[in-house]
Amino acid sequence: MTGFTAEDHRFMAAALGQAELGLASTSPNPRVGCVIVREGRIVGQGWHERAGEAHAEVHALQAAGALAHGATVYVTLEPCAHHGRTPPCTEALIKAGVGRVVAAMQDPNPAVSGRGLARLADAGVDTACGLMAESAEELNCGFVSRMRRGRPWLRLKSAASLDGRIALANGVSQWISSAASRADAHRWRSRSCAILTGVGTVLHDDPQLTVRTVDCARQPIKVVVDSHLRTPPSARLLASGRVLVACAQMPPERAEALQARGAEILHLPDEGGRVDLWAVMRALANQGVNEVLGEAGPTLGGALLSGGCVDEILLYVAPKILGAGARPLFEMADLTALDQANDWRLHDLRQIDRDLRLRLRPQGDD
Repeated sequence: MTGFTAEDHRFMAAALGQAELGLASTSPNPRVGCVIVREGRIVGQGWHERAGEAHAEVHALQAAGALAHGATVYVTLEPCAHHGRTPPCTEALIKAGVGRVVAAMQDPNPAVSGRGLARLADAGVDTACGLMAESAEELNCGFVSRMRRGRPWLRLKSAASLDGRIALANGVSQWISSAASRADAHRWRSRSCAILTGVGTVLHDDPQLTVRTVDCARQPIKVVVDSHLRTPPSARLLASGRVLVACAQMPPERAEALQARGAEILHLPDEGGRVDLWAVMRALANQGVNEVLGEAGPTLGGALLSGGCVDEILLYVAPKILGAGARPLFEMADLTALDQANDWRLHDLRQIDRDLRLRLRPQGDD
């Protein structure tokens, strides 16, 4: 964007680096970083660590002290102008006497967007917005999605062979991907507010669905799509943390057994007698869930893709060939023409050990 200097870009990049420190801890709030600059050097910086605690601007102001007066503030999200669990950051900035505030993006919440910058401008603070906005939105793709679309960002994760197979015909799938790829997948778990799976995966693999190989300030919510409540009360995922089971039918004895293990039942049937996947997404958004990591088998994965629920595919491709009889990546209705296929674009490609990690997004999405 024009109007910003190279120095502006450098300091906003530093603010984004601060915001990234909150990847696994800030939900349901956005990840926000702030740096305060005076005479070309950073005199204070901070990041929003947890919901209910001080915002990034407050941490940075505390670090800067009297040096904040007349300084330039770079913040990755428009400062708040409303009273929530903490006082508005705009008032703290005004009280500190800052001279300029540069925000990467406006608050995506339509109820508050623009109010923070307007309050600062009314108080005589020079304001600017839009510097490195794309990077700021990417950092908070889930929060932006929840505010603008009323649903979380759904990232569908899987590991497959070169020929697109996720398991042998006998069901054996451990391990297609490398240990390094599995560790990387746990990092994606750690930044997610919820992990979504299907009852088929629960019955076959009995997963824990926890973050185990990386440090994590909080464990994601576990969500099971289970039309007939077939999840056994002995399932390992019920041993700890919050568990939501979305169903289409509620046999009383099965529901009571799962509730006795601490599970919360969401009765969300669609017209066909299955779980309404869009209703699941809306229910999660209403509970403050920003990012969902789907770790589903081919049936649920295919249903999520067919239903248009998926915002991103996170795919680890291992240099193996499992053959035509092995289990496919997704189960979807057969197409009769190529123009019926959904097109995906490559958002990011990296090599992890011997595997390739692909991040794909629907063609045409910004």
